[in-house]
Amino acid sequence: MSPARTSPPTEGPQLGLRERKKIKTRTAIRDATYALIEEQGYDATTIEQIADRAEVSPSTVFRYFPTKEDIVITDEHDPVLLAELTARPADEPWIDSLRYVTKKAVALGLEQEPEITRLRARLMVTVPTVRARMVDGMADTGRRIAEAVAARTGLDPGGLEVRVFTMSLVGGVTEIFLYWAENDFRDDPADLLDRALAVLEHGLTPAKP
Repeated sequence: MSPARTSPPTEGPQLGLRERKKIKTRTAIRDATYALIEEQGYDATTIEQIADRAEVSPSTVFRYFPTKEDIVITDEHDPVLLAELTARPADEPWIDSLRYVTKKAVALGLEQEPEITRLRARLMVTVPTVRARMVDGMADTGRRIAEAVAARTGLDPGGLEVRVFTMSLVGGVTEIFLYWAENDFRDDPADLLDRALAVLEHGLTPAKP
């Protein structure tokens, strides 16, 4: 079965024309990539094939995505969701803001592109180069979230405490999807997210003897 179209997000703060055009091009490239992976597998899919399917040049693909792995791990919802995180009420408890935005991110993926969301999670588990690139990309995501944390708390976005907090969040959300795929997508990702955020908020609960 062909993957669902990876449509740009339509909810939340609206982006400018230039950014929407960029998202449209990236979306075409991602659509082509996921369709080819479904048809012939990850390793057999080449940048040249992706460019041909997306009706762009290989250089355009590389301009938007430095590697094939980047096509898989890039999420078009990030700019909108980061804007929403910054726009949450200043008096809202920080963990509640994170819960709202991360749950919305998970819901967007599952509602708008459920097959793609599962395929991405499966590739993160089964393709070592995708997983390695995902780990590399976590630092950039963490820096962007750190800016939102700093704006809310008044702390230094490069400070140790903010870096530890944000990377714990990014790593935790990543582990949710890895756990979900490793367990054959049996669990509700929203429930897994609640469990992950509870760990961040309260720490681990020791097992009963």
